[in-house]
Amino acid sequence: MSTPSTPQRASISAFIVCHNEEKQIRRCLESVRWCDEIVIVDSGSTDSTLTICKEFTGRIFHRDWTGYVEQKSYGLLQCTSEWVVNLDADEEVSPGLRDQILDALVKDRASAENGNRINGYFISRVVFFLNRYWKKGGWYPEYRLRVCRRSATLWGGVDPHEKAIVSGKTGKLNGDLFHYTYSSFTDQVRRINTLSSNAAVTLHKRGAKAKITDIAIRPFFRVFKFYFLKRGYREGIPGFIVAWLEGLQVMLKYVKLWEMEKIRGE
Repeated sequence: MSTPSTPQRASISAFIVCHNEEKQIRRCLESVRWCDEIVIVDSGSTDSTLTICKEFTGRIFHRDWTGYVEQKSYGLLQCTSEWVVNLDADEEVSPGLRDQILDALVKDRASAENGNRINGYFISRVVFFLNRYWKKGGWYPEYRLRVCRRSATLWGGVDPHEKAIVSGKTGKLNGDLFHYTYSSFTDQVRRINTLSSNAAVTLHKRGAKAKITDIAIRPFFRVFKFYFLKRGYREGIPGFIVAWLEGLQVMLKYVKLWEMEKIRGE
């Protein structure tokens, strides 16, 4: 008696851009062991990141840091599978999301015959912070286009907010991408300083000018959006604190942009 054959699926590569991520990278890599290929783009790690990566893949590339968009564009070019899934080192593919991706890859092979192919999927990130997953509001839901057909994808956006740009039809997967964003409020404040600096540099390169309304009003819009529109209030006091820290990041971005203009006498 013959046994049912396993449905053939399209191949998929996972690619990860990293730098000194020894505390996070193993969890990330374990979650994509099922992929046909794992590609690492490292910008000069000095901790044990690369040692850990070598346990999972030999496809490790060094590239000096030139920004989020360019690093991920380079990572995409190194992939050889039909499909790619992109993760940051502080992210993890949940078992449910893995199963949905694999199912989509099986359906992709079948859809080749009827011309109704999807070229990318949005997936929702769920932040893990203060020992719980934030599914009540604020950061959730946050859909990102992270699973896509390699031949139909370019990496774009503006640093630090890079994104996949996919031509053709896209869909959504319901499985969660876990995001271990910050280890504490102290860590969040540290990251806010870095992210706001990167964003200010990008704005300055584009010729943007900081106005008093950017510094005084935009942060309050961010707080309002996070706390009320996205229902961050459902997370209690932590939701209130995070909303104001989100506003602080916006304010610092424009304060630093203003500072750059004054230093250069603009």
